[in-house]
Amino acid sequence: MNGEIIFDYADAGNFVKKHELEALEAQVLAAHETLHRYEGPGREYLGWLGWPLHCSREDEDKIARVAAQIRERAEIFVVIGIGGSYLGARSALELLGHSFYNQLPREKRGGPRIFFAGCNLSATYLAHLWDLIDQQDLAINVVSKSGNTLEPALAFRFFRTMLEKRYGKKGARERIITTTGEKGALRRLAQQEGYETFTVPGDIGGRYSVLTAVGLLPVAVAGIDIAEIMAGARRGCRLYDEEKLVDNPAYLYAALRQIIYRKGKIIELLASYEPSFSLFTEWWKQLFGESEGKDQKGIFPAGVSFTADLHAMGQFIQDGYRNLFLTTLWLEKPPQDREIPPLAENIDELNFLAGKSMHYVNKKACAGTIMAHSSGGVPNLKIIIPEMTPRCYGQLVYFFEKACAVSGYLLGVNPFDQPGVEAYKNNMFALLDPK
Repeated sequence: MNGEIIFDYADAGNFVKKHELEALEAQVLAAHETLHRYEGPGREYLGWLGWPLHCSREDEDKIARVAAQIRERAEIFVVIGIGGSYLGARSALELLGHSFYNQLPREKRGGPRIFFAGCNLSATYLAHLWDLIDQQDLAINVVSKSGNTLEPALAFRFFRTMLEKRYGKKGARERIITTTGEKGALRRLAQQEGYETFTVPGDIGGRYSVLTAVGLLPVAVAGIDIAEIMAGARRGCRLYDEEKLVDNPAYLYAALRQIIYRKGKIIELLASYEPSFSLFTEWWKQLFGESEGKDQKGIFPAGVSFTADLHAMGQFIQDGYRNLFLTTLWLEKPPQDREIPPLAENIDELNFLAGKSMHYVNKKACAGTIMAHSSGGVPNLKIIIPEMTPRCYGQLVYFFEKACAVSGYLLGVNPFDQPGVEAYKNNMFALLDPK
């Protein structure tokens, strides 16, 4: 491994021919030029494209400063947001932090426990979160570009009321941080109340915003090095800027997805062998689902966590309807490993594994699974991550953002809008307020 993310499609060779990739080269080049000339559909939302290269050091310094204040003061930090306003941050916390971060004692965490609200309309969830907070010192970050998205707006009402009752107006002001658009209801409230505020650039949509303050502030509160995340994203900018298909792993991934899709594989399962990828999978699902699912077209993004889901979904994947393919996220060097101990009685007959590491077994499980699925008619793509550092995380995020944009253009849709989301919102508000 050379420290870079590797895209491997050897196990899709039986499903994708060389001439099919060659036939897509001109379309990929056209998509690249459309993207980089800011000429295509959704061009007003292309701020993410060069963001890692153009975001200011002052922005990073401000995030680090505010995060340090929260780490010092708060016992609990609640991030209020939905969709792209929280999934990216939560994915980074799970991938780059301790699996049981919130359960660690304060001296091992180094910062507050971090929880999420405003990502559903469940009163039970909110009440149970309330039980955890009790009288502990609290800070919140409400993340909403407009300020009137229903789920976070309602959650913010509860938390703002609690903070003002507990600390008074002035004390609450010191514990509320807003991350919002350049205009809108939340921006106006923040200006009126004097809240510390971070700006979501107007040309970056929610699902592409993880590398802005939207994702970086909660990550910094957890003590994760955001400068390294941005360094990885900048590396991704340079690596995935190559216009030639064969030299650009992000474009290869986008092209192969489209070839496989055109052959009737309409579901993509993102598979991982580390539980810490579960929220990253949720972020990926929104990125591709909201970007590509338009005009009665698109690959349906779903996720599986192996090996657990091999005991739940493995039968269907191996032997069910042949309308899916897999992309495996493989972590080459996990943060921790353990050697398997021998047992004198060998009651489970697994002493042949004694002295081997858990990661060794996991690696063989991955290889065996890919072999079985490929032979069973399921194309397999593989993304190999050398180790889960902040730098690799930033590069991986940019890899998928770039691949998603090009994949959307290859599909013939605008990958940066979400008109279908408005349908349920309009119906919901009509039912809630039938004037």
